[in-house]
Amino acid sequence: MKIIKPATFTADSAWGSLPIANMNGITTKLHWTDQPYKWHVNDGEEVFVVLDGKVEMFYKEEGGERSVILELGDIFYASIGTEHVAHPIGEARVLVVESEGSV
Repeated sequence: MKIIKPATFTADSAWGSLPIANMNGITTKLHWTDQPYKWHVNDGEEVFVVLDGKVEMFYKEEGGERSVILELGDIFYASIGTEHVAHPIGEARVLVVESEGSV
C-alpha cells in the first residue's frame, strides 16, 4: 500500500519520476517538471493526467501540429502512434500510465 501526496513531490531534474506501480508491464509514475519534454511516440498507449499546474500538450494529427492547454484534472490519451510533447507552464506534476520502458 502507498499513499502519495503529489503536491509535495519534486525531482532533482525535469521529468524526474516517482514509480507508483507496475501492473503486468503497465507502469504508473508521478512526474515533476518545469521544462518541456521531447517530441516522441510511445511504444504503446499513454494516459497523461495533470495533478498540479498546467501543461500545453502539442500533438500531431492529420498532418498538422495542434496543441491544447491541460489544467488540473485534465487527461490526455495518446493512442498508439500519436506523436506528442508536453510543455509545462511553470511547474507541473503529472501522472503517467504507460507500457514499461516506454519513452
